[in-house]
Amino acid sequence: MLRQLRGLLVWVALALLLRWAVIEPRWIPSGSMLPTLQLQDRVLVEKLRVRLHRPLAAGAVVVFHPPAVLQAAGYDPGSALIKRLVGLPGDRISIHDGVLWRNGTAVQPDWAAEPMQYELAELTVPEGELLVLGDNRNASLDSHLWGTLDEQELIGTAVLRYWPPARFGPIRVSTPGGAG
Repeated sequence: MLRQLRGLLVWVALALLLRWAVIEPRWIPSGSMLPTLQLQDRVLVEKLRVRLHRPLAAGAVVVFHPPAVLQAAGYDPGSALIKRLVGLPGDRISIHDGVLWRNGTAVQPDWAAEPMQYELAELTVPEGELLVLGDNRNASLDSHLWGTLDEQELIGTAVLRYWPPARFGPIRVSTPGGAG
């Protein structure tokens, strides 16, 4: 009996370690990532790349804690948001005439559900910061409203949708136009 309990405890400890350090499940609570991610989709978030400070590619779908400005507005610092990474440190990002621009080039595809109905004056993403936008750009609380995201807020990257089974598969993370 003690041997079985010890074996069970080892498996529980291993599962907790994997969830804390490597991969964890998350669910999608809003429509900000439509059409890529639907309400109530379940995704796996890979955390090693962020923990090991490995570079992320533009186009990755990232999960992060709310930035300070949202926490000041009442967001729980322990909660998580999910958006598309569109600007890395040093990138010049702008939005005009409904088009996302990175370093003077229109980003194609830019994953947006529809053309953006707002403008974003060109900004250079500071070192240690990222620019993130929802794929449902006109209905997303994202960097176009609250600014850049401190890289320290990153949790990981969404890599696989596992629920519902009909949409099982990898999350689109290709880098448009070879950027990233």
